Amino acid sequence: MSDSHHQATARGHGHAHGHRQTAGHGPDNFNRAFAIGIALNLGFVLIEAFYGWKINSLALLADAGHNLSDVAGLVLAWGGTLAVKIRPNARHTYGWKRATILAAFANAFLLLMAMGALVWEAVGRLLSPAPLAAAQGITIMVVASIGIGINTATALLFMRGGSKDLNIRGAFLHMAADALVSAGVVVAGALTLWMGWAWLDPVVSLAIAAVILIGTWSLFRQSLHLLFDGVPDHVDPVAVRAVLAALPGVTRVYDLHIWAMGTSHVALTAHLVMPQGQPDDAFLKDATDQLHDRFQITHVTLQVVQAPFVQACDALDGSCTPALAAASKSPVANPDHPHDHDPGHAH
Repeated sequence: MSDSHHQATARGHGHAHGHRQTAGHGPDNFNRAFAIGIALNLGFVLIEAFYGWKINSLALLADAGHNLSDVAGLVLAWGGTLAVKIRPNARHTYGWKRATILAAFANAFLLLMAMGALVWEAVGRLLSPAPLAAAQGITIMVVASIGIGINTATALLFMRGGSKDLNIRGAFLHMAADALVSAGVVVAGALTLWMGWAWLDPVVSLAIAAVILIGTWSLFRQSLHLLFDGVPDHVDPVAVRAVLAALPGVTRVYDLHIWAMGTSHVALTAHLVMPQGQPDDAFLKDATDQLHDRFQITHVTLQVVQAPFVQACDALDGSCTPALAAASKSPVANPDHPHDHDPGHAH
């Protein structure tokens, strides 16, 4: 963990920058999980494709193709976590942290596409049910049972990081979804062989697809939201603005921006109006620590001014105040209202 806080004064305003990272918050410890998961799933794809070819089972061959998309999803997610470690440079000053968001989005997209293919196949079988031979059904159930074990084991490797990192959550959901699909195949296959219900397999497949689509849509929505610099769900921009406005000496907060640099890195910039002059390092450190501890914001940039000199906007009502008008309303120009607080601007 490291803290860096800097202050500079120029033309009556100051600038503070703080960057903190919490140990264990990012996906640094998942390299082994990704390597094991990719190896297990690639091996299962080969097994499933071989037996699908041997017994001429379109179901197994189709599922082998689906599980190959799992391997691609894991490779994408792993690539995202590795990209975070690439150091920033003059052309990429934030580094490659956003690769984790792209990986989460791609993972969700792949899963949605896979479920779409599953629904298409299930509807086709529901319209034209075909009897299942006993030997063929037993082979499918055995192979699907192996898939349950492999996908469950892989999902468990990522379970502990799913609540903290959207990219890791994508990998977990992908594997958990496949374990559920495999379980459905086993149950439906057993009941079909026992009761002769040819319609059960596609019906169970549709039910599983619906459950997975509901869970995956949240991942898709969140990752798309972050790609367009949306405020992460765990951060309340109104509460952030209130914390900044409550800092000693601050009379106005504006031009507040909050966005995700990656799935586990949040950045913030804001202008603080402090008519009494520039703060010391202790003030800036306290502000950075509060934002980190309360909202997990790891990258903070604060600019301090005695009076606004740029257009101040408020995202809540879309209004903007020209710099001169904002300055005339500030306590510097209007000493009769020394505690005038403005809600500021948040994204």
